[in-house]
Amino acid sequence: MKACPNCHAALADDAAFCTSCGTPVAVAPVEQQPAAPVAPAAAPAAAPMPAPAPYGAPQGNPYAAPAYAPVPDMNDHTAEYDPKDISENKVYCMLCYLMGVVGIIVALLASKDSPFAQFHIRQAVKFQVVTILTGIVTAVLCWTVIVPIAGFIFLAVLLVLQIICFFQICKGQAKDAAIIRSLNFLK
Repeated sequence: MKACPNCHAALADDAAFCTSCGTPVAVAPVEQQPAAPVAPAAAPAAAPMPAPAPYGAPQGNPYAAPAYAPVPDMNDHTAEYDPKDISENKVYCMLCYLMGVVGIIVALLASKDSPFAQFHIRQAVKFQVVTILTGIVTAVLCWTVIVPIAGFIFLAVLLVLQIICFFQICKGQAKDAAIIRSLNFLK
């Protein structure tokens, strides 16, 4: 048995951390040397009790690894673009989602050298392609009842996604749109 160097709690010989206070403890066996005779001393002072953490403060071992490792978002490309490029071309990128084809053309002409704008122009073109294809399928199969209803619902979902993309541009982000990124024929 060994003792914690911080709180002097008894620990197993193979313990890596103290079970009471979380202090790291050396795992390698320590060679014991003969102890020199020591004069009797007073009983060792008890280790001070840690103050309770305030309500809402993190509890537990401060040395412990987090329970999960955050997974990077593979659809977020914001870090790939220069912050100056983002701030200079935000408005043109917004036009892509607000004005449709006209906005795409304006953004192409106004910010043709901006990688950030090019990303959002590509996203807006994908939205336009999917919108046109949905309109064609809905028009061709208008004699059925379910296809036009499903087509209009899908167009409403695309409109909501474009609004989300617009607000992402307001934050200076470059993220792939949720449904559009899963359509393999647009890659």
